[in-house]
Amino acid sequence: MLRKIFRNQHSAVPPGLVFVYLLVALAPSLMAQTAEMGALTGRVTDPSGAVVANVTVTATSVDNGQTRSATTGTDGTYKLDGLPAGNYRVKFEASGFKSVELPSAMVNGTEAAVLDTKLEIGEVGNAIPVNKPAPVSQENLPNAPSSSTTPPSLQDLGFPAEQSQGNAREQALLDKRTHMLKIHQRLGLITTIPLIATVATSLNAGGKSTSTTSRDLHVALGGLTGDLYFMTAYYAIRAPRVPGTETRGPIRFHKVMAWIHGPGMILTPILGAIAFDQKSKGEKVHGIASAHGPVAIVTAGAFVAALLSVSVKF
Repeated sequence: MLRKIFRNQHSAVPPGLVFVYLLVALAPSLMAQTAEMGALTGRVTDPSGAVVANVTVTATSVDNGQTRSATTGTDGTYKLDGLPAGNYRVKFEASGFKSVELPSAMVNGTEAAVLDTKLEIGEVGNAIPVNKPAPVSQENLPNAPSSSTTPPSLQDLGFPAEQSQGNAREQALLDKRTHMLKIHQRLGLITTIPLIATVATSLNAGGKSTSTTSRDLHVALGGLTGDLYFMTAYYAIRAPRVPGTETRGPIRFHKVMAWIHGPGMILTPILGAIAFDQKSKGEKVHGIASAHGPVAIVTAGAFVAALLSVSVKF
C-alpha cells in the first residue's frame, strides 16, 4: 500500500503523514525493547571510606548465566549499561582487598539500580559474603606475638561480631600492637644468647686476680645483655593498649615473671659493679655485692620462663 502511495505523486496523502504513521506504528516496539534494558551503578570504598579505583565489577545473570564487567574509575564509581532486566550476582575484585560477592541485585528498565560496596583489606581472591564475619582463628592470643602470619582480629579480644565489623580504627590499633609485640618476642630470643653467655662466664669471674680476661668478658656480656633487654622491654611497654583487652592464658604468667626479671635486670648490674670494684681493689666480695650472683640467676630464670610462656605452645 505504501508503494502505491509513493508511486502516486498526486495522492492526497502527504509524505510527512506517512512518516508519522510509521513512527506511531513502531514506537510501541521500540519502547518495549528499551524498557527491557537496565543499568547497574554504584561506588566502591575501603574501610576508611576512601574510594577504591580499578575494582573489577562483574554482574552475572541468575537467569541465563551471562556476564558483564566494568572497572571503577578514579572516583570509585562504576556503571554497567544495557543489562537485561532480571536478577544478578555481582562480584567485586581488587588487588589488596578481599573479594565480595552479592548474591542478589535486581535490575529493571525504569531506573538504574544503585549498589554501593565497601571492600575489606586482605588477600586477593578471598571471597566472603557481605554482612557475614570472616572465620577467625582461635589460636592467636591478643596480648602476645604469634608465629602465625594471620594477625589476630578484634573477636580474639572478646568483641562481639556486631562491634568488630567495620571498625577500622580499632583494627589498625590491634595490628600495631601485634607488630610491636612480635618485635618484642624476637628481641627477647636474641637477648637469651648473651644472657646465657653472661651466666656461663660468671663462673670464672670471681677469681682472686684483680683483673682477668674472664671478668672483663663477663662485664662486657652483661652490658650487652642489659642493652638488649631494655630494647626488648621498650616494645612491650610502648605497644598500644586496645580498650577492653582481657589478660588470659600464659600472658598472665608472662606478666608475673616480668615483675621479677624487670627489677632484677636493674639490680644485677648495680650489684655487679660494686662486686667488680671490690675485686679490683683486691678485696673479697662482701655486703650487698655478695647477692649479685643469686640475683642474676633468679633474674635469668624468670626471663627464660617468661619467654617460654609465649613462645612454646603446651
